[in-house]
Amino acid sequence: MPYGEADMRALIALISMPTLMLTLMLTSASVMADECPAYLNHDLRKLHSSDSVNLCDIAADKPMLVVNTASRCGFTGQFEGLEALHKEFSGKGLVVVGFASNDFRQEADSEAEAASVCFKNYGVTFTMIAPTAVTGSEANPVFQAINSQSSQPRWNFHKYVLNARGEVVEGFSSSVKPDAPELRSAVERVVANR
Repeated sequence: MPYGEADMRALIALISMPTLMLTLMLTSASVMADECPAYLNHDLRKLHSSDSVNLCDIAADKPMLVVNTASRCGFTGQFEGLEALHKEFSGKGLVVVGFASNDFRQEADSEAEAASVCFKNYGVTFTMIAPTAVTGSEANPVFQAINSQSSQPRWNFHKYVLNARGEVVEGFSSSVKPDAPELRSAVERVVANR
């Protein structure tokens, strides 16, 4: 049975489909890579969980508030204010991420205890990363990049406001509370400029 011109066009279209799909997938991956800085593209284990999160999946093209935390620190009460910022600004695109760390020897002895402080005592719902180094050469990739753009944390609950391109816009010491006007103003600016 001879094939007509319409049949040949359909066959060519069918043969071309996988190439088109591959091109679209590669283009999409390339766009994603452009939107998310490489230092965020790591699988990080969540606090007291076997689940991991890739910050590119949750924060690509979004402003962030990144905080190093410890559950036995005098500033631990700031979890409440960080959660309030998360609730207020997450709908506007802000991603809050806490990095538990024992760099200053004030993290709980177990992740279960640290998780209890965060999730039960303070009702934290923003992403919390399992204990990891945030200072020096052992710092995780996220804090290596942050520390190269700003100063590394000198204590727990140092806060970094990042714009949607992953650039540190401003850093705030531990003594600056989450509801401080200067921190709120920095958050409002990155959310508005998203």
